[in-house]
Amino acid sequence: MNILYEEDGSFKVGSIMADNTTSLQIESLSGKRSKVKAANVMLRFTQPALAEFMAQAEALAETIDVEFLWECCPPEEFGSEQIAAEYFGHTPSALEAAAALIRLHGAPIYFHKKGKGRYRAAPPEVLKAALAGAEKKRQQLALQASMTEQLTRYELPAGFAEHLPYLLYKPDRNTIEVKALEAACAATHLSAAHLLHRCGALPSTHDYHLQRFLFEHFPKGTGFPLVELSTWDELPLASVNAFSIDDATTTEIDDAFSVEKLANGNWRIGVHIAVPTLGLPRDSDGDKIAAQRLSTVYMPGSKITMLPDSVVQAFTLCADRVCPALSMYNEIDGETLAILGHESRVERIHIAANLRHDTLEPLFNEETLAAGKLDYPYANELALLWKLVQKMEAARGKPADNSAQQMDYNFHIENGGVNENSRVSITQRRRGSPIDKVVSELMILVNSEWGKHLAEHGFAGIYRTQQNGKVKMSTVAAPHQGLGVAQYMWSSSPLRRYVDMVNQRQIIAMLRDEEPAYPKNDPALYTTLQNFDTMYGIYNEFQRSMERYWCLRWLQQENIKLVEAVVLRENLVKLFDIPLIFRVPSLPELPANSRVQLAVGEIDLLDLNLQTRYVATIEDAV
Repeated sequence: MNILYEEDGSFKVGSIMADNTTSLQIESLSGKRSKVKAANVMLRFTQPALAEFMAQAEALAETIDVEFLWECCPPEEFGSEQIAAEYFGHTPSALEAAAALIRLHGAPIYFHKKGKGRYRAAPPEVLKAALAGAEKKRQQLALQASMTEQLTRYELPAGFAEHLPYLLYKPDRNTIEVKALEAACAATHLSAAHLLHRCGALPSTHDYHLQRFLFEHFPKGTGFPLVELSTWDELPLASVNAFSIDDATTTEIDDAFSVEKLANGNWRIGVHIAVPTLGLPRDSDGDKIAAQRLSTVYMPGSKITMLPDSVVQAFTLCADRVCPALSMYNEIDGETLAILGHESRVERIHIAANLRHDTLEPLFNEETLAAGKLDYPYANELALLWKLVQKMEAARGKPADNSAQQMDYNFHIENGGVNENSRVSITQRRRGSPIDKVVSELMILVNSEWGKHLAEHGFAGIYRTQQNGKVKMSTVAAPHQGLGVAQYMWSSSPLRRYVDMVNQRQIIAMLRDEEPAYPKNDPALYTTLQNFDTMYGIYNEFQRSMERYWCLRWLQQENIKLVEAVVLRENLVKLFDIPLIFRVPSLPELPANSRVQLAVGEIDLLDLNLQTRYVATIEDAV
């Protein structure tokens, strides 16, 4: 005797070895023996043979019309043998009973299972809805398969373009587009970005990286709502003329300088900082925008400003204008150039000139200073500042040539990099030039002194500290060992950093003997500190990744096949001409600073990878 029984939701057959009433010992077709509960036995049979039974039963089940079977069913619960008799019109054979059972069990939309071998026909309205759902699912699966087939042929399916950001940056695996894309990626062994690029969905590799950043951090776009500036009291007009020193592309001019000879033979050096906080009080609409963005975002060829252009234009220290400024005047001994005292005020200042690095540096550098060439605008003022900042740097314990071997790189991108044909030029600029030191030392001076004055007056502020090599932000004034100052805060770039705006409000309140904009232990200070620290790191990482992108574009553009690099450690190297760092798996074991020649292979602008091969060691030490 043989049985058909249910196990784990499927039907199996076996021959009875022993019948123990509540359970049976059976032997399967494979010869395996097992124990089956009597309650799980659906029917017993002798014909056809055990080896043929399931194949014949399943074949017969396929001939049963499910809809007709459903129409034959009573409205109440029924057994499978009962409906088999109704369907076949006679007492069913074991094969017919098994076929009806298999058909009932395999159509859960039509027949709801109520127990072992027992079912109930789905109500008409429930069946109609279920069939519609099944048809929709079938159509979606067919569409998904069609999409996958198109993608594997490197064709972009209709409708994919409008979902592109989500497909690339935030895929929802419940959508058929993502399922189709994942299946195509598996078939082609390509990443989603590479596959969509092959399909023509990414006309710009540059925009792939930019849009990823914007999708995550600027989901509502980079535009600004209309911002109205608050009015402020009339400010006194300073008697000096100031000049700024900035890169050629700088539009947010935060700082300027003035040099004045005093009657007592001393010098008065003014450092003047833009004051957008006059027009953007705490919690104003413009302040909320700045607090959300926290910093200007920089990238080669473009930037995303922290403040709307209307605000920037109102406060930037642009030439031939009288601008509001937060000024620190430093009296300098006419002989020793020692700093004798400081005085700060909020005022209006006339900006006489905006000096630019590209035109100033050929005139104002260590060589022209050594030769005494002072035949350019503001030459005497700059020469005096150069002597002053060298003494200031030495007083901080910093050697004069501390940055002599470090290079800055300037990227110039045609058309802002809007298309794949935009050319890029990368130029080197040695860090620590007279221009750099004049600006950086005077900024260190005001940021250190204003931080000191805030702490002495009991005003809260946001400081940058460095102890034991670790730089962090804090609301407590503490030493910055790297700069050699007792305290240091960011307050000199309020058009570009929100922390500077916060600190500037505190400085102005202190100077005017007003209540601080941010009392001690104000939660807004800690929120700003934490948010700024996080986003500033994210923005800097984005800038580095875009610089890496343009370095790779430059290698492609110039058709570079051989490059020279210096070994940093193990197989990590840096190119000499551009700021590109990468690993070379084929690099032999070489000491740090070894100079090597590499052959350039595949460049991947989506993954920002570069394949290179070690060619030779040029020299052992550089």
